[in-house]
Amino acid sequence: MLIASRSAQVNGRPIRLRAGLPTYDRKDHFHQQAKRDGYRSRAAYKLLEIQKSQKLLRPGMKVADLGCWPGGWLQVASQVIGPAGRVVGVDLAAIDPPLSNENVIALSGDVTEPTVIKEVLDVLGGRADVLLCDAAPKLTGVRPTDQAREGALLEGVEALMPELLRATGTLLIKILDGPDALTVDRRLRMCFESAKTLKPKASRRGSTERYLLARNYRPTFPEESGTTDRDVE
Repeated sequence: MLIASRSAQVNGRPIRLRAGLPTYDRKDHFHQQAKRDGYRSRAAYKLLEIQKSQKLLRPGMKVADLGCWPGGWLQVASQVIGPAGRVVGVDLAAIDPPLSNENVIALSGDVTEPTVIKEVLDVLGGRADVLLCDAAPKLTGVRPTDQAREGALLEGVEALMPELLRATGTLLIKILDGPDALTVDRRLRMCFESAKTLKPKASRRGSTERYLLARNYRPTFPEESGTTDRDVE
């Protein structure tokens, strides 16, 4: 998954954020299950698990997926929203081979570019009901650098929310460990009436990733947001 951010900088230099290459065991249960079930990635089961317990997606919804490569979340969203809905994914990397789902459109490009944002909104038919982001930065193994990159990625999504997510909409975004990420996490929560932290069982063993699920986006009145729940479920 790739996503460039207008806020993404380390030591004053812009960076391109890209998910690191998979390091999990190819014999991992979810990886093998994804191959059998026809999903593009094991990450599909994380969204399936969250959807089962939280019901964030419904038939007929408009969904935007940032950093959508290789397409597992697109597939799950497509199944839930049905033919009356539409899901638009955007990534610097093309979905190859393209998905055949009629209600899915995957765009290649930098979502921070105004022309790409306009294309997402045009194809989606307006702002999204649900904004998804399972993207992660390309990791270097240098902890301070990796944490800064994660924070920069989240800042990029934060900057895009007013343009892509409708008022009262829902955000589901991956959060990795690090002080920069936690700072953005707190700011994101202030823009919604409610928020909670989720830890899907399908996450890789030993991973620090968790997911922020925030509902009822209030872009104009963040200071009036309600209470939040930081407990992991």
